[in-house]
Amino acid sequence: MKLDLQNNRVAKILGTKYPLIQGGMAWVANAELASAVSNAGGLGIIAAAATPPDILEAEILKAKKLLEPGRPFGLNIMLMSPTAEAALEVAVKQKVPVVTTGAGSPGKFLERLKPLGTIVIPVVASVAQARRVEKQGADAVIAEGMEAGGHIGELTTMVLTPQISEAVKIPVITAGGVVDGRGVAAAFMLGAQGVQVGTRFICCSECTVHKNYKQAVLDARDRSTAITGQSLGHPVRCLRNKLTAEFERLESQNAPAKEIEALGTGKLRAAVVDGDVEWGSLMAGQSAAMVNEILPAKVIIENMFAEAVKIMND
Repeated sequence: MKLDLQNNRVAKILGTKYPLIQGGMAWVANAELASAVSNAGGLGIIAAAATPPDILEAEILKAKKLLEPGRPFGLNIMLMSPTAEAALEVAVKQKVPVVTTGAGSPGKFLERLKPLGTIVIPVVASVAQARRVEKQGADAVIAEGMEAGGHIGELTTMVLTPQISEAVKIPVITAGGVVDGRGVAAAFMLGAQGVQVGTRFICCSECTVHKNYKQAVLDARDRSTAITGQSLGHPVRCLRNKLTAEFERLESQNAPAKEIEALGTGKLRAAVVDGDVEWGSLMAGQSAAMVNEILPAKVIIENMFAEAVKIMND
């Protein structure tokens, strides 16, 4: 199997040089990171998360100023967020070219955005979800394995990608565990036609997260992550620290859901902005163990695809 970047379906849909989407990491995926990835030939994403609409719109306008002419960008909307509807309206107003969605059913978002020509790509964690959003009109799907950082599903990338690739006709984009050209090549061999990369871009030069957060990713080893919030039905993968240990303690004691939820309140901001690596939520995937240096987004992407082409085409 050859990797043909010139005729890649995902790159054509996105209008990018490379079939790569940067993950919509809350508090991490801002205008600086998104524009850097887009200018490097991928699709940079701004995370709406729970951002107030006026601040989100300002971030989008900032990204537009930083983008080179003709470079597309995207917005990630977490559907379970209380500000999801407001983020949708901002996307419509600012004519965001691509919207990725997660943590919920994107039906009404597809109905609103598709007539405007917006490319909509939901993140899915099962075959059933992939089939459903295909019927609803999604342009592609992001099949995210549980190796990923942040909110995760139950299936691994290795088994999720081929099953979804066989189940739908729209392009499949693999997420979870992709950090270099080997991951890209593996994703394509499993049936994907693109990749979404999150954790690797935490340690890119243009990423504005606190230096302590970046160092924690650089120091990660193969078993450095833990999954919190399983008892709440919303599992999240983070780097192990005092916060994850306390989550594990409360969950093992069957503590009330409100107490467990309260423990996580504000902890992602504490990690990203304040650099609290002990009690902050250091969301990162298992691929953090494979990140060993801070590089510009352009270098990361070019190296990734040069390695993938060498593996698949030599």
